[in-house]
Amino acid sequence: MAISSGSLLPQEFHLTVETTPVIDAALARRLIDTQFPRWAGLPLRPHSPAGSDHVIYRLGEELSVRLPRHDGAIEQASKEAEWLPKLAPHLPLAVPVVVEVGEPDFDYPWPWAVSRWLDGEVATVDALSGSHEAAGVLAEFLSALHRFDAAAADELVGRPLAARDAATRSAIAKVGDTFDAAAMAELWDSALAAPDRDGPPVWFHGDFHTGNLLMTGGRLSAVIDFGEFAMGDPARDLMIAFTLMSAETRATFRAALDVDDATWTRGRGWALATGLNAYVTYAAHNPLVAAQTTRQITHALAG
Repeated sequence: MAISSGSLLPQEFHLTVETTPVIDAALARRLIDTQFPRWAGLPLRPHSPAGSDHVIYRLGEELSVRLPRHDGAIEQASKEAEWLPKLAPHLPLAVPVVVEVGEPDFDYPWPWAVSRWLDGEVATVDALSGSHEAAGVLAEFLSALHRFDAAAADELVGRPLAARDAATRSAIAKVGDTFDAAAMAELWDSALAAPDRDGPPVWFHGDFHTGNLLMTGGRLSAVIDFGEFAMGDPARDLMIAFTLMSAETRATFRAALDVDDATWTRGRGWALATGLNAYVTYAAHNPLVAAQTTRQITHALAG
């Protein structure tokens, strides 16, 4: 199996415009042939499963086309085109390479992207949760990402954990019959009360969960979907410990990153908040999301 950039497990829910554009292969073909005629002869076929943010097509053997589904994803193409070439040389895993950014046309209202195809299968808990090697590679990736030294504009500064307070408490109330409401509230209070990071903000991936990792031959090979890429608290990226890892490999990961108690507690808070966000939004009509976010929430509670 091969896949291109597009989050399969939605952790961040974005408001959509009232009129969502109809996206089909005919539209994608017209956009490509008109704006990038050098690829007009390449076969175009839909990729499944696509992500929550983009409709994805494979273009020939080497390229993918990603068209945003909603207005919450329309900055991703330009963001990845600008930042990933600067970031990629510093990372131990492959990341998407944007080849072209397309313009709105044919009643499609947003920028879209043509990227290099990344071979690999979406990482799974069954394949990697028990892998101490994978835990170490992920720690290495985050260490490199968080060391990335480049100034960002104000629009690339992420929201703090406290900005999710109202939504998270509302979600806790909604799922209190499914999960332990008292335990969730206690964790959430602890995460908000944990001391802030002592130092300047760093770069984070922002949506660092199992669905945004690729593997080849059973080993991690790439990280995709940098739509939430910004600067802020690196604890946000610790959600991967609760979406992918077991208790044992989580300990390996934490030790390799040398995470202090306050950062770990904030990371558990991020995992709880994003897991609840996805659960209340998608779980009722998506059994896969229900299972994955249930795991994320219960592992965040376990610590």
